[in-house]
Amino acid sequence: MTPIHRTRIKFCGFTREADVDAAVHAGADAVGFVLYEPSPRFVTPERAGALARRLPPYVTPVLLFVNASAEWIARGLQAVPHAVPQLHGDESPEDCAAVQRPYLRAARIPTGEAGRGFDLLQFADRFASAQAILLDAHVEGFGGGGQSFDWTAFPWSHPRLNASSRLVLSGGLTPANVIDGIRLVRPWAVDVSSGIEVSKGIKSADKMQAFVAAVRAADAVPPPPQRS
Repeated sequence: MTPIHRTRIKFCGFTREADVDAAVHAGADAVGFVLYEPSPRFVTPERAGALARRLPPYVTPVLLFVNASAEWIARGLQAVPHAVPQLHGDESPEDCAAVQRPYLRAARIPTGEAGRGFDLLQFADRFASAQAILLDAHVEGFGGGGQSFDWTAFPWSHPRLNASSRLVLSGGLTPANVIDGIRLVRPWAVDVSSGIEVSKGIKSADKMQAFVAAVRAADAVPPPPQRS
């Protein structure tokens, strides 16, 4: 029998204690905090630290940075020592390496037909040192806009994408569409922010539980056989 892959779940953009607690209760594997000041979900490093201290063992805190200075990144990682940095702007491979710890690198993919011109294979090669490539839609504000890119634009079975362990699907996911996204892309993890909210930065416990239930339903369906 083929083993069933358990897709990991990251909820992002937390600002309140009650929402962090609800995310843990729902079954999140990772909880993200936005350290990008223009974002409506922005929290300071110190606030992120206070919220992250509510996380139990084996729930990973993630800190989202956008074109941040080395000093700002260091301040965030000092406040949340066990966090994984998510670099979500225009950072170069050298910028990412300077963080000196495992990191997630966001690929901001244009929406619509323009997404087919994005060279995801080249991007993955440029950031081969990343722990994972997070696939997000290119929207104003660097994420959290509730928009998806064209999931059919890329050859997910290509060995260089290594979809079984290196891709995190994000961008416009909701409890209603995450099943389709998982079945098509077969990512290691999924990442959602606006799709579990009642307003920006304010999460819904019911939507978080519905999202987790949908992910588990997708996991229960075996992937189609690979063509030889």
